[in-house]
Amino acid sequence: QVQLVESGGGLVQAGGSLRLSCAASGRTFSRVVMGWFRQAPGKEREFVAAISWSGGRNYADSVKGRFTISRDNAKNTAYLQMNSLKPEDTAVYYCAAHANYNPTALESAYDYWGQGTQVTVSS
Repeated sequence: QVQLVESGGGLVQAGGSLRLSCAASGRTFSRVVMGWFRQAPGKEREFVAAISWSGGRNYADSVKGRFTISRDNAKNTAYLQMNSLKPEDTAVYYCAAHANYNPTALESAYDYWGQGTQVTVSS
């Protein structure tokens, strides 16, 4: 089992930055893939970014060049640095994890989920 707790969400103006954190506990953190997903009002949840335990990264096209996913295995924490934020980035952001190697964008591959943190970008 892996327990995930997100933090760092909030309200920011367009063009600003936020850093989300995902603290993990339970299963050996260094051997799980960490991912970020988001769900905007009235829309389905979508993939944002993922990082494997060896540092391989995968990004959605909509966030490439603006968002950076990272992890600190010593702190059992994953991060999502979000720069140049746009109003369309407004969503609840979820941290997720799975125990296979691939930093996949496939939502069904993830076994563990956090409760979500709200990010609101004003224009």
